[in-house]
Amino acid sequence: MKIKNTALSYDEVVRLPKATRQKPLKPSLFFRTLLKALSAGELKQVDFQWKEQGMERLGKEEPALFLMNHSCFLDLKIAATILYPRPFNIVCTSDGFVGKDYLMRHLGCIPTQKFVSDPALVRDMVYALKKLRSSVLLYPEASYSFDGTATPLPDTLGKCLKLLKVPVVMIQTYGAFLHDPLYNGLQLRKVPVRAEMRYLLSPEDIATKTVPELNAILKAQFTFDGFRYQQAQGIRITEPFRADGLNRVLYKCPVCGAEGRMEGKGALLTCHGCGKVWTLGETGVLTAADGNPVFDHVPDWYAWEREEVKREIQAGTYRLDLPVTIRMLVDTKSLYTVGTGRLVHDGTGFTLTGCDGKLAYHQTPAASYSLYADYFWYELGDMICIGDGNTLYYCFPETKGDVVAKARLAAEELYTLT
Repeated sequence: MKIKNTALSYDEVVRLPKATRQKPLKPSLFFRTLLKALSAGELKQVDFQWKEQGMERLGKEEPALFLMNHSCFLDLKIAATILYPRPFNIVCTSDGFVGKDYLMRHLGCIPTQKFVSDPALVRDMVYALKKLRSSVLLYPEASYSFDGTATPLPDTLGKCLKLLKVPVVMIQTYGAFLHDPLYNGLQLRKVPVRAEMRYLLSPEDIATKTVPELNAILKAQFTFDGFRYQQAQGIRITEPFRADGLNRVLYKCPVCGAEGRMEGKGALLTCHGCGKVWTLGETGVLTAADGNPVFDHVPDWYAWEREEVKREIQAGTYRLDLPVTIRMLVDTKSLYTVGTGRLVHDGTGFTLTGCDGKLAYHQTPAASYSLYADYFWYELGDMICIGDGNTLYYCFPETKGDVVAKARLAAEELYTLT
């Protein structure tokens, strides 16, 4: 999938009129059926099956908030299938509207900016639930999982449930991450995909629980591990490209400590700093020829990288300083390439400068609990996105080496430590 991209000067983009927010539309039966039909092909390829638990408690025409874990684009196809013919609006990132505003709105999509404070989003959700009598599908993790485990949830989620006062249903997928992990560069693997849809909370349940209690319930629901699931189910991934791009997640060598020297290719993960080689086996286990992989489980390695980043932050040594290509989003007509600059990330947050000195933007650690970061984003490249309610800046590192995962880990840890 690609995105419309236009080259303009920074001054020209600044002068463009900003997109105006429109109220959500209730998706018609035609568009609901169209989305379901377009989803059928890939779901058939993964032998998709699902089961329900407690769903008899939800009325057929009763609006609800559906929460879903987020692994890949297949998630939307799953929801379109198991919720059909129930009308539902989909909370999705605003860049998904670029070049296809009409279609996205009529599919019921509600735009929001990832990891940016957006009070209007709650108003749009209330409007969809109360006025349109349509359910709402929300991916509370906001971004795809990097390592197959849950990403942080916002502390405001429990408060949101209190405001909405509607039933909450959990949709959990199994195997979707293994089918299309973000690091693997859109290369699909033959993995069976399953889902479970379960009634989680009634309005009465929500009314009797505190916000911290609700957050604890949701956190427990969003606890999973794609690689452990693979091993428990005996799923073998035989594709020869299964480790392609794994260096995007496992960017730091646990043997020599080098960063940005890892390379995932075929079934192998190699450190070009010390020469250590790992094999990602068909069951998702990491092995090494010398019998000492250090980490045999991808999420354990990623968790260690998080601790390493946290250690740097606490020592005051954490810093990323990157030359980047800068693209901006101010409307739904196009993404705009405005030039080059530098993105610095340290204990004070993000600082982006560039466009011949015309651009200077700073974002503090407290601005967001996580970071919109992606691999091979719309086939343009690995990306870090920062910004506010008016403008988003999509930064594409020009240097070799993997920094996107580290930037996300650092943003999350800085927020926690702030």
